[in-house]
Amino acid sequence: MKASPAEQQELLRLQSIDTRLQQLAHRLRSLPQSGPLAELAARDTAVRGRRAEAVGGLEDARAELARLESDVAVVEARIARDGDRLQHTSSVKDVAALEAELSALARRRSDLEDQELVVMERVEIAERDVAGIDEERAEIAAEITRLEAERGEAASALDVERDAADRDRAVVAGGVPEALLKLYEQRRTRGAGVGAALLRQRTCSGCTMTLTGSDFETVRRAASDDVLFCPECDRILVRTDESGL
Repeated sequence: MKASPAEQQELLRLQSIDTRLQQLAHRLRSLPQSGPLAELAARDTAVRGRRAEAVGGLEDARAELARLESDVAVVEARIARDGDRLQHTSSVKDVAALEAELSALARRRSDLEDQELVVMERVEIAERDVAGIDEERAEIAAEITRLEAERGEAASALDVERDAADRDRAVVAGGVPEALLKLYEQRRTRGAGVGAALLRQRTCSGCTMTLTGSDFETVRRAASDDVLFCPECDRILVRTDESGL
């Protein structure tokens, strides 16, 4: 392929912009807030798991307390019923039976009330646990909000730089012949983002190989409008006054 030295040197300008765009893309992917945000997201997931367990324990304790309260209500209703019957009976046998049952019911109520106190304490502890976890989640959410705002500001600044670089690239690319631009894009894809490299003091700036022997003679003897390639990395080799030829 043929291209004037000026057209080939435009590839260096294009490459410089493309390298800048790569750097901006890398910076966008690796903003300093991204790592802490990922850690906070993992923490929040773990805390949500702990909260689910704590809420489950709280609900179990509340259900048990409700059952005990219902049992106490049943016992108290029986005590009230038997007390009323005791007041209205004259049978010695019935009085003895009712008094025995009332005594048993009183013991049962006392046992249930003791169990209530234990379960009420469990409920209070579980409620404090859930409240503490909710506070922890709120702190995590606040930190996530702060970091996301910081990341958004940093990303916006980088977006401005990227947009400016995209505009510069369009201008420079518009001045490169279509065939040469297509060749550059092909080599850039294969060359890890580098399609054209300056030959400086006989050394390819793309792979740092220094031309010697027949490789150097081939480049030295080539016409100025010949499009050459580095024999090592196969990128377009652009010659200038710095090339040492």
